Amino acid sequence: MPERPRRGISLRAIAPNAVTALALCTGLSAVRFAIADQWALAVAMTITAGVLDGMDGRIARALNGQSKFGAELDSLSDVIAFGVSPALVMHLWALQQWPRLGWIFALAYAACMALRLARFNARIDVEDQPHKSAGFLTGVPAPAGAGLMLLPLILWLASDQHWDWLRDYRLVAPWAALIAFLAISSVATFSWGSLRLRRSARLPALVIIAVVAGALVSAPWETLTVVSIVYLALIPFSIRSYGRVKRRRRAAAVSPEAQAGSTPAA
Repeated sequence: MPERPRRGISLRAIAPNAVTALALCTGLSAVRFAIADQWALAVAMTITAGVLDGMDGRIARALNGQSKFGAELDSLSDVIAFGVSPALVMHLWALQQWPRLGWIFALAYAACMALRLARFNARIDVEDQPHKSAGFLTGVPAPAGAGLMLLPLILWLASDQHWDWLRDYRLVAPWAALIAFLAISSVATFSWGSLRLRRSARLPALVIIAVVAGALVSAPWETLTVVSIVYLALIPFSIRSYGRVKRRRRAAAVSPEAQAGSTPAA
């Protein structure tokens, strides 16, 4: 007898979607803690959502459980966890001190993050993606953007809540506008998935990872501050690196044409 097709959904398809849903709930929980003035937990929830967001895609590929539903759920989770939630947290922390215009900057950040993710979904099947083919991202990715958006709050926590000047809306509003611009910009940024280490660099890399992990446990806010600043400092280098890739590609495209034009006729 022919074997009957199995009904239902495979568990390997549910597992990555469950992690994505957990990232959504974790990111949104940051707002709950912000309402209760528990700022450290609000930041921790956003960071945890970023970690989960980095795991779901890898779990889906490992289990061969990719699906269009999962991709749509992932984008929805990213908008809420890394767009809406950080915007509300920063509004509750500082931007609400600017009664009429503070909310506009929070909205602008959330809207730009949604536009970034919509652009990503629109291009997901496009073959001609210069940044992606060269191993770069277009603009600052959503989890990194959320971390950068919260950087003034993280710095405030690192100061044991003494540097109240960081809560000044005249500082936070332009900062939110800058991160919103970086999210929707066409700036080339490094993609961690495309980085390759030489064999000789593996052991030092493991040592650095262990040191950073230990620092996150003993001094989380200071470590997150340093990581965020290093990431920002790398953006000019990623732009320059992509510029070199573009020049090499133009040279490779022009060279065959120049050679064909200089070939003498028979």
